[in-house]
Amino acid sequence: MTPPWGMNRCSTDNRRFEEQDVSFPAFKSVPISALKQNGLLQSLSAAANGCREVDITEEVRRAREEWEAVENIHPGGILEKPPGPIPLISFNEALQHFQTADLSDCWKKIQPTVPRRGLAAVAHFLFGPPRLHQQLQSERDLALAIAQCGLDNNEKVHMRILQTIYKKLTGSRFDCARYGSHWEDLGFQGTDPGTDLRGTGLLGLMQTLYFVMDSRILPLAREIFRLSHHETQNFPFCVMSINITRIVIQVLREERLSRECNRRQQVIAVLNDLYVAIFLRLFNIWKTQQKTISDSGFVLKELEAFAKRNPKQLLRHLEMYLNGSAVLEDGFQAHAVSSEVFGPNLSSVSNSKEASFTGVCDLPTETEQES
Repeated sequence: MTPPWGMNRCSTDNRRFEEQDVSFPAFKSVPISALKQNGLLQSLSAAANGCREVDITEEVRRAREEWEAVENIHPGGILEKPPGPIPLISFNEALQHFQTADLSDCWKKIQPTVPRRGLAAVAHFLFGPPRLHQQLQSERDLALAIAQCGLDNNEKVHMRILQTIYKKLTGSRFDCARYGSHWEDLGFQGTDPGTDLRGTGLLGLMQTLYFVMDSRILPLAREIFRLSHHETQNFPFCVMSINITRIVIQVLREERLSRECNRRQQVIAVLNDLYVAIFLRLFNIWKTQQKTISDSGFVLKELEAFAKRNPKQLLRHLEMYLNGSAVLEDGFQAHAVSSEVFGPNLSSVSNSKEASFTGVCDLPTETEQES
């Protein structure tokens, strides 16, 4: 008997198939994105048993469009469907945004240098580092103004910065939700990265962006990111990164970088290099001395003290890394440096007093020096 109008062999066979109560346990745990990639969904939705494309109804076409939208939803976050893939953003493009954006409220909050009084002020004037050249002070103030900016969901550049960091560290090709546990995987303290930026503002994200968008140092960033997920030596990568930015800001405000900035006639580039140099030193200490999260407070304090004492040596250390002067046993490119650069062994200190991980900007900052 010929089936009624609108039905064909395809629909008849499908009805028989549904009545058989067949299950496929092997596919229960396969993510939808994987099925799309290997073509299984395409083959299931394609015409079967000789059915032609013209037999597919408008309802089926709409269902296919819904399947195409599934890949834009991250399983760890809120279900959000962006209008399209968010493009990556380079550090220079992001910086140009801040150079032209209205940061008037942020500029009012900055304090370019650490205030000193009494003998401390006299000693700093007579024996301290040179003052930053006047033509560089606006660039310094821009960096400090960015550090006063909060994350704005309505600002496309802010969202592109977040997405770029996520994609470059994880290797994902897809956008992720604004909120979700996937940010904890990157080393933020919660599901909203914006809550971790106190003390560094958008400068904390900008320096991470620089780290992952420079092809020379991206391998280092990913190596540190892998170490942060080590079974015993794990640590929150982005929280550590933000703490390093906080150290960079403090070194700048104490005018410890003025000599190098004057020499290079740059400020933000010097800040970025110091950030990477401190992260590289942390990586060397953490990996070679088998540090764990309980050592983080001591390590961060040592990093801050060393950065203030001798930023020039840290920058030279980074230059050695970029020149690739040595290779470690595991094949990771590094350099032959002295124990002074790798840092002192802090095991004797950390074993004497247990310490928990230092949160974002929990370390005390030197805001005023008095006689």
